Amino acid sequence: MIAAVATPAAGLDGEVAWHTYLAVDDVDAAAARAAELGGVVSSAPEAVGPPGQPAGRMARIVDPQGAPSRLWQAGTRLGAQVANAPGTWNFSNLLTPDVDAALRFYGPLLGWERTDDLGAGMARVPGYGDHLARTIDPGIHERQEFVPPGFADVVAGILRAAGPARWSVAFAVGDRDASVTAAQRSGATVLATEDGEWSKEATIRDPFGAELVLAQFDPPESFL
Repeated sequence: MIAAVATPAAGLDGEVAWHTYLAVDDVDAAAARAAELGGVVSSAPEAVGPPGQPAGRMARIVDPQGAPSRLWQAGTRLGAQVANAPGTWNFSNLLTPDVDAALRFYGPLLGWERTDDLGAGMARVPGYGDHLARTIDPGIHERQEFVPPGFADVVAGILRAAGPARWSVAFAVGDRDASVTAAQRSGATVLATEDGEWSKEATIRDPFGAELVLAQFDPPESFL
């Protein structure tokens, strides 16, 4: 599994968007904690999937700055099992006008920490890299031997940005420019492009109105 595409649930606002799911051990406890921290639980925890073998339990929340997301307690569906390969989920960034306020919510809720030595806006959970090494990515520490300590623990980005707080979802592509061309042929609109030190990205809006980022891994030659 790499992502999900579904029609809006009954009773919701019908917004077309890519949503970020945040893994938790106990969705009922996490939803209650989100409310205590000033967030809104826009739909109560509920089982998702067939009776007797639920894919998981989910709650929809909105953080105190207005950014919606989902809390996910895994059942048979653990989440994205492939990432960073072309065509799969790459990263989720919280874009917010107030980074400190965001951390006052997501820190106590999810155990997130942010340190500038990992790069702008990187949020991490201590021990997450060790978890990946034990489970789905046994070579993560060797592969990241030359990056700053703790980078394997990064789970999301929290970046200062103008406008309302929102989650930005990036998908990996092998060739950003070719992917942009293909997206435009299918009716997408290009909103912005950026050539960074480690990636080439394009923010697009699909024909249905959902925004997403196409991200091509493009490290400096000294890294290769």
